[in-house]
Amino acid sequence: MSNKFREILNERLKDPKFRKEFDALEPEFSVIKAIIDARKEKGLTQKELSQLTGIAQADISKIENGNGNPSLKTLLKLAEGFGKRLQISFV
Repeated sequence: MSNKFREILNERLKDPKFRKEFDALEPEFSVIKAIIDARKEKGLTQKELSQLTGIAQADISKIENGNGNPSLKTLLKLAEGFGKRLQISFV
């Protein structure tokens, strides 16, 4: 994240309405980050992950770009492709 972007974001986060909307996106951002981090940790491209999981590369791209809404079944396939298990919790 560029410093300029971070400065603008920090300024906008002072607005309670903006902050509420931004915070509401945190779970989605966390899932996206976890998927990208796990893929990179395994040294996989989206195409290679697609081949491992049977999930279309375009769908993986959509998920990673925040334009997809992965189902539980898709998340389970991704976890399996990473050699991990999926854990979801309510806190």
